[in-house]
Amino acid sequence: MRRAFINTLLELAEKDPDLYLLTGDTGFTILEEFQKRFPGRYYNIGISEAAMIGVSAGLAMSGKTVFVYTIVPFVTMRCFEQVRIDLCYQNLPVKLVGVGQGFTYGTAGATHHAIEDIAIMRALPNMTVICPGGPIETKKAVEESMKLSGPCYIRLGKSGEATVHESSDISFTIGKGIKVRDGEGVALVATSNMVPVAAEAADLLKKEGIDPVVVSMHTVKPVDRELIADLSQSCFLIATLEEHNVIGGLGSAVGDVILEEDLPVRLVKFAIPDVYAPVVGSQQYLREQFGLTPGQVFSRIKNEIL
Repeated sequence: MRRAFINTLLELAEKDPDLYLLTGDTGFTILEEFQKRFPGRYYNIGISEAAMIGVSAGLAMSGKTVFVYTIVPFVTMRCFEQVRIDLCYQNLPVKLVGVGQGFTYGTAGATHHAIEDIAIMRALPNMTVICPGGPIETKKAVEESMKLSGPCYIRLGKSGEATVHESSDISFTIGKGIKVRDGEGVALVATSNMVPVAAEAADLLKKEGIDPVVVSMHTVKPVDRELIADLSQSCFLIATLEEHNVIGGLGSAVGDVILEEDLPVRLVKFAIPDVYAPVVGSQQYLREQFGLTPGQVFSRIKNEIL
């Protein structure tokens, strides 16, 4: 996903001389090509994230298109007040790009885990929250973010993520989920790096005679209310999947719609319970600890409906 992001940004920067990229001393082996080709539009602010957000705000107020790239906790939490006041309060079109969603940096421990970021960014007025489900969606998300008039947060993984789309020519609109597979009865609504997990779980369920809809809900704010309502008409159960705290993320967003619209559907949340990981290990290992593997999703869904 990182490579898809920077390749797309290079394409956009060729066309837009006002596109700038800021980073907080991260992105090595990824951002060098941008620095080489556009040295006057690349700034490594260093380990000073609050200042980085201030610089991005100043550039945006000068009419520049600004992308800010660093590890998720450092672009959402360390500089939260600056994001809140400098960007959201003034409704400036700065694109915050966080790398390392969920347990991507699993072995680095809780300081580098990104399990609260969706909730934090969702709570900010004027902020759009985009969590693409793979490299293809990442490219589309970056392109579409250029059309936004206010701030947005784009949540990325790292490298090697699978894609569930058969073609790169997908229809991607901010605020509208993508139906990856049609089905009925059960809907697996996933965001960011859990979309491939949902697809694999759907394969397992189909062998048991259960044919779920699979949705990539790449935009968590604004969430696709119309799609959720449509799913409630053909499904008796919606399961949300996210590598994020159970509080404030995709499950909460979908649950709010179900409650507010009084939709006739059950909700099951696959997420991280409200705890910090008590162990350190790979992303796959940590997923297993919290029931987020395809097999675990399959087993729980099967137990819920049979």
